[in-house]
Amino acid sequence: MTAPAATPAPQPADAILAVNNIEVIYDHVILVLKGVSLAVPRGGIVALLGANGAGKTTTLKAISNLLRAERGEVTKGSIMFEGERVEALSPNELVRRGCIQVMEGRHCFGHLTVEDNLLSGAFTRRDAKAAIRADLEMVYSYFPRLRERRGSQAGYTSGGEQQMTAIGRALMSRPKMILLDEPSMGLAPQLVEEIFEIVKKLNEEQGVSFLLAEQNTNVALRYARYGYILESGRVVLDGEASALRENEDVKEFYLGVGGEGRKSFRDVKHYKRRKRWLS
Repeated sequence: MTAPAATPAPQPADAILAVNNIEVIYDHVILVLKGVSLAVPRGGIVALLGANGAGKTTTLKAISNLLRAERGEVTKGSIMFEGERVEALSPNELVRRGCIQVMEGRHCFGHLTVEDNLLSGAFTRRDAKAAIRADLEMVYSYFPRLRERRGSQAGYTSGGEQQMTAIGRALMSRPKMILLDEPSMGLAPQLVEEIFEIVKKLNEEQGVSFLLAEQNTNVALRYARYGYILESGRVVLDGEASALRENEDVKEFYLGVGGEGRKSFRDVKHYKRRKRWLS
């Protein structure tokens, strides 16, 4: 069986980000993304879902122009941010325009304090110190735990505190959009809920758009308004988050719930045959 050709994602008139039929190749040989299209409306939260290895992180790195460090490149298609093509920009130029990625695994500067990590997020800014300090206070208002740990070395804080630090550092660049890669990875369920609640507040109160790459489909679809599901470098399904939550294939293969009740992924048989969107 072969997958059908990907249908270009609908492009809202107010899209802050539009990815159009991109292909990504590593080392001039390995084709990883095969015609991926998606769109993020201004002020929206969009989930990019799929299993490990589906291409979620590669998609985010293609958008943020971080592929070159890993011998990857976008060979086809286009990436538009605020109506302008951005594939040729350097990562720091894209940050200055308002699009920043929070990497999988948090990647804090372990030897620096929490506050120094946050301040490092303002390195592309050229405004006054007073404005930067005001934004630092704004970050602390969303992450009060970071205020308590502001003088601690980031490498000695918990995984949840490091994730908060990484998101807070991104906020210090005054982004219009954040690409958030696997924010739930390695965190306890209670912390995952806390992180996603903060993402929701930032979206509603600061107007920051989010593209969330997540394996935790259940929590992502509760906070996102729209979702795309990747399989083997292709978008195989997309739609409103509420509709995806009710889709029988999504329930069975990503939420672990089939027509006869809850199942583990091991219990799901005939995976390729049953997955109708790849038939």
